[in-house]
Amino acid sequence: MFKMAMKGYCLGINRLVYLIGFSASVLMPLLALAVGFEVFSRYVLGSPTIWAYDVSLFLFGYIAALGGALAQQKKAHINVDVFYLSVSARFKSLFNLFSYSLAIFFLAVVLMMSFGKFEEAIEFNYRRQSEWAPTMAHFWVMMMVACGAFILQYTSDLLQDLYFLFTERDLLGQEEEHCGEQAKSTYTPAGMEDV
Repeated sequence: MFKMAMKGYCLGINRLVYLIGFSASVLMPLLALAVGFEVFSRYVLGSPTIWAYDVSLFLFGYIAALGGALAQQKKAHINVDVFYLSVSARFKSLFNLFSYSLAIFFLAVVLMMSFGKFEEAIEFNYRRQSEWAPTMAHFWVMMMVACGAFILQYTSDLLQDLYFLFTERDLLGQEEEHCGEQAKSTYTPAGMEDV
């Protein structure tokens, strides 16, 4: 029962993070259009816009921040392998648990600071210092969503590594039965899929 609840939590988080990351990827064509329009407007029409730079800057920030949790889910972030490659899978899980705990702490601090900045942006009507001067409140909302998604993904990864540490089985993997015995799955701790 407890295993099913953990598995359901992890699968739900994986779906949510995938949805957020995929939604951020949809912004990439909009970024290309904004930059392309600015180039066309500046060099062909001779009339640069006042908004394209700010829009492209915000879109790039949205794509990078909101896609970060999906990159973690896909294990696409840079990994320092000096000691990691030379230890057992269980010890790798311990490394992961330590690094996930530090990351969750850091992201929680960033989330709280982003909330404070959001409140300030609303209260004092903070705007970007440019000719167009768009409001900054939406940026801090995006940072809170990005940090929240990242924290959720790390909690999912943390649960999976804890489960592996105690059972030496993959929480989300398919377990097959052979002659009445359950075969151990080939779980690979985070970042070790290609090694």
